[in-house]
Amino acid sequence: MPQSSSKRYYYLFLIAAVLWMAFIFIKSGESYQQQSLRPLLETKLSGLQLMNKFPHWEFSYDHQKISWQDPIGVIEFFIRKAGHVSEFAILALLWSLALLEKSVKVVIALLTSSIISVLYAATDEWHQTFIVGRTGHGIDVVVDTIGVLLAVLLVLMVLWIRTRIKRRRIS
Repeated sequence: MPQSSSKRYYYLFLIAAVLWMAFIFIKSGESYQQQSLRPLLETKLSGLQLMNKFPHWEFSYDHQKISWQDPIGVIEFFIRKAGHVSEFAILALLWSLALLEKSVKVVIALLTSSIISVLYAATDEWHQTFIVGRTGHGIDVVVDTIGVLLAVLLVLMVLWIRTRIKRRRIS
């Protein structure tokens, strides 16, 4: 790849990563009520009907009870955690793509993007402690880290497939 094209992609992915971090920061600055999916879910789903069909799950998440007796709450919980995973997977992917455009080893690029993303997850949870109606949870950093790991695995898988395709073309 020509140097100028590589440099252009580096800056493109770098800007995208920083903008994504700004998006995460803005969303973390919203109160729980502003982000709540419960009103939408309640208009689309009937909690009483769901209780009959819902598995009798009950667990604690950071001292909060998640129970099948509140199926709308369980659905919202899983949507919110999927949001954590996906937003930090995207962040790690953007950082990985930016750093892979530089002349560094893949391991260094993926490790650096992972560290940046996990540290940002930790600071994001800390930021939430200053927002009225929000709390920062250490366990959410773990959930965010799952997204980071999924992004790293995706990059590794794509690089592995690309290498195999190149080998087949050569032989």
